[in-house]
Amino acid sequence: MTYRKHLIILIITFTISALNAQSGIIKGLITDNNQPIPFAHILISGTTLGTSSDENGNFILENIEPGTYILQASAVGYKPYKEKITVIKNVSNSLLINMVASSEQLEEMVVTGTLKAVSRSESPVPVEVYSTTFLKKNPTANIFEALQNVNGVRPQINCNVCNTGDIHMNGLEGPYTLVLIDGMPIVSGLSTVYGLSGIPNSLIEQIEIVKGPASSLYGSEAVGGLINIITKNSLMAPKLAVDAFVTGWGEYNLDLGTKLNVGKKTTALLGINYFNFNNAIDHNNDNFTDLTLQNRISVFQKWNFDRKESRVLSLAGRFFYEDRWGGELQWTPEFRGGDSIYGESIYTRRFELLGKYQLPIKEKMMLSFSYTDHDQNSVYGAIKYLAKQRIGFSQLTWDISKENHDILLGTALRYTYYDDNTPATFKLDKNNPDEVVIPSVFVQDEISLSKKHSLLLGLRYDYDKRHGAIITPRTAYRWKVTTTDILRLNLGTGFRVVNLFTEEHAALTGSRDVVVAEELKPEKSFNINLNYLKKIYQDNGSFFSFDFSAFYTHFSNAIIPDYDTNPNQIIYNNLNGKSIAKGLSANLDFVFQNGIKATIGATLQNVANTENGVTKKQILTEKFSATWNFSYDFRALDLSIDYTGNLYGPMRLPLLGENDPRKEFSPIWSIQNIQFTYKGFENIELYGGVKNLLNWTPNQGNPFIIARANDPFDKNVQFDASGNAIATPDNPYALTFDPSYVYGPNQGIRGFLGLRYTIN
Repeated sequence: MTYRKHLIILIITFTISALNAQSGIIKGLITDNNQPIPFAHILISGTTLGTSSDENGNFILENIEPGTYILQASAVGYKPYKEKITVIKNVSNSLLINMVASSEQLEEMVVTGTLKAVSRSESPVPVEVYSTTFLKKNPTANIFEALQNVNGVRPQINCNVCNTGDIHMNGLEGPYTLVLIDGMPIVSGLSTVYGLSGIPNSLIEQIEIVKGPASSLYGSEAVGGLINIITKNSLMAPKLAVDAFVTGWGEYNLDLGTKLNVGKKTTALLGINYFNFNNAIDHNNDNFTDLTLQNRISVFQKWNFDRKESRVLSLAGRFFYEDRWGGELQWTPEFRGGDSIYGESIYTRRFELLGKYQLPIKEKMMLSFSYTDHDQNSVYGAIKYLAKQRIGFSQLTWDISKENHDILLGTALRYTYYDDNTPATFKLDKNNPDEVVIPSVFVQDEISLSKKHSLLLGLRYDYDKRHGAIITPRTAYRWKVTTTDILRLNLGTGFRVVNLFTEEHAALTGSRDVVVAEELKPEKSFNINLNYLKKIYQDNGSFFSFDFSAFYTHFSNAIIPDYDTNPNQIIYNNLNGKSIAKGLSANLDFVFQNGIKATIGATLQNVANTENGVTKKQILTEKFSATWNFSYDFRALDLSIDYTGNLYGPMRLPLLGENDPRKEFSPIWSIQNIQFTYKGFENIELYGGVKNLLNWTPNQGNPFIIARANDPFDKNVQFDASGNAIATPDNPYALTFDPSYVYGPNQGIRGFLGLRYTIN
């Protein structure tokens, strides 16, 4: 029995050893000049095997089938690393990977410019990339605020009371910018104004920005450019990520992300964002809240499924709810919709669904889809605005590679349903919701002319029953002068179909009458963009990057709100003339051997409208802007410091007539922030600092910001027979209530303190 027992043990031991011998191990250390790089991503190309380095830069990959592989390593702020490695049975490979520092925006993979994954330097379309590291340098509670330090991009607050806003890009208004999540058009229409909050930062992998028309691939709304928010891949996402902060104004923000394994072939990402601000503050003493009170929750979940031959299958959904109000300090919910105490109260409920499915065939065909359901219940003083919007979108693309041609064929279908309680959806004494179906087909061919030259040609056809066929061509040329010099020339057209009541907050407040002077035609644009990228690597590890662009956009049928003709009205019509936006933009990136990193950007622009021979500067558009970010790591102290800021030049502001005492042009103004981050604890970061160091607010130098804040329902305003306000002792400037004179945040200096906890 003893002999048999020993024999069985020996057989079991041999069997286990044999099984273990069927797989290999890769372990190693990732460093930067002998300093460990924590939380770098390690991936074996062509497999689902991957991991992250720990806080000391160590990593281990187990159960690897014998063979030869490409090992990839990536970390924010470093050049991507690749190495061929052979895995042998029962052999442990030990590696020392030394990564080279680079800029924030160097060789990231981008998809937005061409709907295909390519390295940024190989893309014929210039794409700017911003990672989660960029977002952490100036922590914010939403994407809207986070973009304030992106060169040429400005979050514009459109109302002093409810503080809703949109994103301006290269001087163009918010509705000209399309916002996507994972390439799907999620943020549009109603959510252009209200939907940019609540996207959980914990699940964002990177943000890609394309400036200039992209309608040939993305259709309407991508006239001025687009912002693509790309969520994390489940392979690279941490098991748990918690980010919470509080500010001196009483704002509370919690961002939570976690990864869940459901069986062997399914991974789910869950993200939750909760924001609360319930502290009525009035530092400018106009009896109106300086910042809207908000209670917001957003839940995002993404499912990734492991399929044969690594085919893509993902499904994601988001639920968003927000209750926000601003107005007179004594306002409470029982005054909602009344005419005694003024308040703007907005309840928003929103569902989103999006997914991608790669067809199980030899050809590379991808089916993508998205659906949004937006329900808004809002009041602006005594005026109610109740609206519902549903948008369904599907897209099928076929990726074909043949010798020197990289072809993309696609077809898309977009359905939009919109209903509200305004005359926009009321016809012949009946409710008449707006329903539109727009089918589209598009083709794109990227031609490799030589190793240094490539040409992209694209064309899209859309059919809108209201306006007929719309064709948008596009071309892009890339010349890789050297391995560190790239020249790009892009030409394209764009179009946009307008719905004022989903895009223009000013059309909803009731402070001015809305006049649509004619049936509005689609806006069309032509854009040319010249981009030059230069990179300089030095032997000591320092890195420099220079990115320069010159842009020119010509609009026909431009729809621009007219605040000037009648101070009591906003008049909308197609511009009988031309609208031109042109300018220069440059970004400088520096990474020094001593650890200093800097990004400096500046944009000089001229946006003007010409009608009947008269040229006017576009309202709420700055002449120049600048952004900066300086970072330094005190490695011996486990401490880093980030100094971020922006600067904006004068912009023309909406006045209520010649007697309005407020300034016609804004001053040069700047928002600056500083942050300190301590990383001395395992898996924990502590951060804190000061926002708006200069304590700048737009009321400085102005007698008031909100016109007639003491009489928001115009009960004491006298009007003449034409409906114009008359000057009286109580109203010497002949004004009416108007909260639209706004160009920057009312929130002054404040401290903040936060904590990040991550388990990889």
